[in-house]
Amino acid sequence: MTVFQALLLGIIQGLSEFLPISSSAHLTLTPWILGWDDPGLAFDVALHLGTAVAVAGFFWREWMTLGGAFLSAAKRRRVETESERRMTWIVVATIPGAVGGLLLQKYADTVFRAPALIATMLIVMGAVLWLVDRGAPQERVLPAMGWRDALLIGLSQVLALIPGVSRSGSTMTAGRGLRFDRESAAVFSFLMSLPIIAGAVLHEGPHALRENVSNMPLIIGVLASAISGWLAIGVLLRYLSRHSYGVFALYRLVVGAGVLALVAYRA
Repeated sequence: MTVFQALLLGIIQGLSEFLPISSSAHLTLTPWILGWDDPGLAFDVALHLGTAVAVAGFFWREWMTLGGAFLSAAKRRRVETESERRMTWIVVATIPGAVGGLLLQKYADTVFRAPALIATMLIVMGAVLWLVDRGAPQERVLPAMGWRDALLIGLSQVLALIPGVSRSGSTMTAGRGLRFDRESAAVFSFLMSLPIIAGAVLHEGPHALRENVSNMPLIIGVLASAISGWLAIGVLLRYLSRHSYGVFALYRLVVGAGVLALVAYRA
């Protein structure tokens, strides 16, 4: 892998991890479209280190508060404050994704990376995102979240093991379906991404190093992912304060249709 390829894939990872357009789909489809060797799932996961740094850095004050709340609740053995409840909901939402990742990992490495399947899921989930966002009222804010909400949003994250679904897209869609406003749905999606991304990096990161990935491309890819991820979070939160998810749904439909056309052309 060249430095340029790693740079491009890092930028794509950072932008598409937090925008509801599926980073795994873009990391799989980009080498396939451009005729590059597939860097593999392990390299994709290694790039997630950059997005983990981005979400940790962007919300560092929130994480400091949540960390202190977790320690206080553990010492007291009960949850009392809003921060303690929010940290609890993040833990609840993380469990389904972690279990699903362990059970379905072999499919994520192979079957789920087929371009036609990815394109189909881009289209299907783009339509679902648009319909849910268009139909669900924005009645609730983040402090109103309960354990059932957190569990349902966490279960939606399991679907993101299929490239094209999008972790952020599925969790934001679930949040909107539960009538949370767009910004609250996005913030909780970003916060709950850190544990699952960090877990995936710890689990798969060593595989990337064993696959003889050159150090310089890997470092460049991770740095590009961190910087572009930071920018994507800030831009998306400002955008959603005034606009709907419609532009992302349209993007998914266009890209999915284009990939299906390319699959048919190459067949």
